Amino acid sequence: MSTDRTPGIDRIVVVGNGIAGQTACDSLRTAGFDGELTVVGDESVPAYSRPALSKALLTDGGSHELAAPAHGATELLGVAAVGLDVDARRVRLDDGTDLPFDGLVVATGARPRPLGNGALVLRTLDDALLLRERLTARPSVAVVGAGPLGMEVASAAAQAGCEVTVVADTAPMLPQFGPYLAELFTGAATAAGVKIVSGTAIGLDAGTVTLDAGTRVTAELVVAAIGDIPNVEWLHDSGLLTGGRLIADSRGRVAPGIVAAGDVAHLPIRGIVRRIPLWNSAIEQARVAAVALLRGDDAPEFDTDPYFWTEQFGLHLKAIGRLPVDGDPTFLLGNDTADDPHGPALLHWRHPDGAGVAVAINHRIPIPRLRRAAATGQLPGTVTASG
Repeated sequence: MSTDRTPGIDRIVVVGNGIAGQTACDSLRTAGFDGELTVVGDESVPAYSRPALSKALLTDGGSHELAAPAHGATELLGVAAVGLDVDARRVRLDDGTDLPFDGLVVATGARPRPLGNGALVLRTLDDALLLRERLTARPSVAVVGAGPLGMEVASAAAQAGCEVTVVADTAPMLPQFGPYLAELFTGAATAAGVKIVSGTAIGLDAGTVTLDAGTRVTAELVVAAIGDIPNVEWLHDSGLLTGGRLIADSRGRVAPGIVAAGDVAHLPIRGIVRRIPLWNSAIEQARVAAVALLRGDDAPEFDTDPYFWTEQFGLHLKAIGRLPVDGDPTFLLGNDTADDPHGPALLHWRHPDGAGVAVAINHRIPIPRLRRAAATGQLPGTVTASG
């Protein structure tokens, strides 16, 4: 790659030190930007692997560390962006200083939607360490929310020896997975002793969660996993928001010299403007946005099938393609998971528009092979099964 500096862009500021921000920094350097690069992070610790927080870190203290960055950016940690002047090309920080820029990457992510009144949430390293500490006392646990995050927390709590209740306003993970996979994971959860209570939480007081039908769930520890809120408040006076949303084009561009990536951004995906709050999607978006910041229309568009993975209740799932899926799968490997829910198995679905989805259950398969399985609906060569 050429190391010539892009004309007119000598200083780039990346706001957000998560995986989208770090990937943007790496991608800018790879694309040839050798100018002044500054990354701003509101947490005081270096970037880390967020998916590990709800998985290995909660159960066995597994590593959450990322490799040391090689992009050479100036890192401003423990400081947050609180405003943006687009015309003056300056980011205002909460320590009273301003950062001038020629190019800007918005990668401020999202935060948990709170339940309040003492309920814990899980988003940051501090959140995870606090939750892990609380679980060591084996309290009774109520998890409000039955998406992948809530069920991962429930799995960790059950593994820690806690009595666990999940409050679910729909069948666990049904909106995310579809009926076949949702039933598989719900069965694994109940087999592990987790109690599922249907309803929507409308209040929490002194460890008692009140549901919309009047049901009450009481626990010594309550964890809320009820969705997230994009961190766009600092952009409210910038003129960049549309209906409160930060909407980018298919290359991540929001305005001249400004791009966005990760959980904070809405992008057009196959005709629908939406967020894809997934770790791998944040990486792919950041790669595209960084190149677009430097090369404009010469950058590729963001158009990739999402990759998702989860570990819970003895099930390790990897998925390529658009979830949820309807109907029963075709088995490319293994037997019906109704007979053997822990696999190993490789499943395939085909959406009405022709797009494929491949899901590996307790099955080791490299992501490129899983992607080929999704596209072709065929077993991609020899795959090694995990035990």
